[in-house]
Amino acid sequence: MVTRREFLDALAVGAAGLAVGTTAKSYGQILGSNDRLNFAVIGLNGRAYAHLSSLKANRRAARISHVCDVDGNILKKFAESVQYEMGEAPATDKDFRRILDRKDVDAITIATPDHWHTPMAIAGLQAGKHVYVEKPCSHNPAEGEMLVQAQQKYGKLVQMGTQQRSSPHTIEIVEKIHQGIIGRAYFAKCWYVNTRKSIGIGKEVPVPPQLDWDLWQGPAPRRPYKDNVHPYNWHWFKIYGTGETLNNGTHEVDVCRWALGVDYPKRITSSGGRYQFKDDWQFYDTLVTSFEYEDKMISWEGKSCQGMDYYGRGRGSTIMGTTGTVLVDRDGYEIYDLKGKKTSEFKAGSSSETSDLIGRDSMTDAHFANFIAGIRNGEELKAPVSVGNVAVTMLQLSNIAWEVNRELHLDTKDGRILDDPEAMKMWGREYEKGWAPHV
Repeated sequence: MVTRREFLDALAVGAAGLAVGTTAKSYGQILGSNDRLNFAVIGLNGRAYAHLSSLKANRRAARISHVCDVDGNILKKFAESVQYEMGEAPATDKDFRRILDRKDVDAITIATPDHWHTPMAIAGLQAGKHVYVEKPCSHNPAEGEMLVQAQQKYGKLVQMGTQQRSSPHTIEIVEKIHQGIIGRAYFAKCWYVNTRKSIGIGKEVPVPPQLDWDLWQGPAPRRPYKDNVHPYNWHWFKIYGTGETLNNGTHEVDVCRWALGVDYPKRITSSGGRYQFKDDWQFYDTLVTSFEYEDKMISWEGKSCQGMDYYGRGRGSTIMGTTGTVLVDRDGYEIYDLKGKKTSEFKAGSSSETSDLIGRDSMTDAHFANFIAGIRNGEELKAPVSVGNVAVTMLQLSNIAWEVNRELHLDTKDGRILDDPEAMKMWGREYEKGWAPHV
């Protein structure tokens, strides 16, 4: 367990590391760039800036040698940011396959649209690269299975970007829950709220000259370019994205199942709809899902367009037990007795906003540090894909339950849907010819 003192010491060391040479143009030469891992960051529009921030925080052990995006404007802007932040200009390329051919790239980080996560991660493993992949690690349950198999086959590390697994205060409180601080924990409720705007009705327009639309689509079946998909709203189209449950629910549901000590549930129910706006958004904006176990339950509630917080928080989890409740989020935790009286709390000294689409924070810094230590000296990963894929599959199954509008019964060993062939058809997806991933 990481103590609070160790956490503060680690932050001090990180701050000292950032202070050294931040204005130097050849920081890599000062430290000896050959001693550091070469990272390629792929998919550069939003979350990649958190990757940049965290690799900067870990720059004694890693550097960004390559960056990749199919949009030339986004690629140029990010490369300039890397040079400014890290003091070294990265090599640039729009095609990740050329980067995977590079023998001097040790690891890739993936912050692309969801439909690319598994195919790109598998390709990275096959090329001998370690992989840091943002949540969700897959677009559908079949891909998650494939990625776990690929990691086992090729032997490189795959860390999923559920960075709260590396949060010292979350590690601390989950351990306390397992030790019985609230008795026997049996019910967890988690949520995420935002006030996202309408994406409107898209029009078919010419592909912007700086964008390789064919490579952007990659494994997804081909569609005409519309003006309300790239660079962010792909989240809300089923062919590319996975909805709010996988976009944000993955984090909180993962914390809940970690705290309760559970994997796949036996039953899932899910209900909701697109209520706030009438537009091209193909998923719900409001969803309530129950994951039921033999003697425990997790409830997930997502509100994409209605910003009313719970417990004064835009996102978080409550873990309830026979003698009390724990409220935990990215900023700390609180402990309550059985009647709801607060008995103790811990504040991490930071504040996160659900409207922040990048998410630079000390948790991500620590998550990257853990990944780097795993590569360099075999440290156990906090969120290996075999662990991260469980919550991802659970939430993909909640999407399927919403699609078919009925309860799903699962095999608790692997999450497969029982006695429902129609729902099971949604376990995988259709691929563009020649683009399907293979282990």
